[in-house]
Amino acid sequence: MSLTDLKRRKKKSHQDCISVDDFIEEANSYAFGKPSAVSRNRKKLRQAQLNGLDKHSTKIFKHATFSLTEDAITVLDELATQSKIAKSRLIRILIHDFFDLSDEERENVIGKGED
Repeated sequence: MSLTDLKRRKKKSHQDCISVDDFIEEANSYAFGKPSAVSRNRKKLRQAQLNGLDKHSTKIFKHATFSLTEDAITVLDELATQSKIAKSRLIRILIHDFFDLSDEERENVIGKGED
């Protein structure tokens, strides 16, 4: 027996069994175009993204590495300190806001960044 055999292993998560009534209710919701539990879960994930990380929402985030200039890092640090918001959350907010801009507004922002 090696030491790896002594390591704790995660128990395999079992899929929740649903009752026949719940299955029928989901099928009816789907048939009538009403939001199902799946779309409600998507809304919860979306809200978790906007709210930031917690123990239950870490599964929806993926680690990414970006290169930033020293000036951008300084500004990001100042923004995080002033707003008391995590830098990663600030970046997500900025990405979301940039995505919501019109094409013309995006071009203006991009043009200002080249100065």
